Amino acid sequence: MLSITFWRPELLFVLLSLINWPLETREPDIKTLMTKDLAGAPGKETLMLTVEYPPGAIEPVHRHNAQAFVYVLEGAVVMQVKGQAPVTLKPGDTFYEGNEDVHLVGRNASQTSPARFVVFLVKDKGAPAVLPAQ
Repeated sequence: MLSITFWRPELLFVLLSLINWPLETREPDIKTLMTKDLAGAPGKETLMLTVEYPPGAIEPVHRHNAQAFVYVLEGAVVMQVKGQAPVTLKPGDTFYEGNEDVHLVGRNASQTSPARFVVFLVKDKGAPAVLPAQ
């Protein structure tokens, strides 16, 4: 009887890599639409962005040090700030983050379709739009 063995130790690494293959991190695409000094509020400015999450995109935990208003244009996104339950937002839905909120979850709800939303920030003039969570 003929016995052929196909198992080789180096194949274990290849097999384990294939198991995790679809889990690659996909970065959001962020575009600035406008920045404008906020009239009547010295030292404050507005920043308007579009954010597109490719399928499977996940953002790291962060904060804005700004008032952030989100309006979903297409797809579905999951958002959560510390102390609140996660919510799934669809086109036409809105979300708010205060200047002290830590954004725990920001991700595309779909592994197959993109999601896109507008973010309107009110922040200190010249301050960064995104900060790492402390």
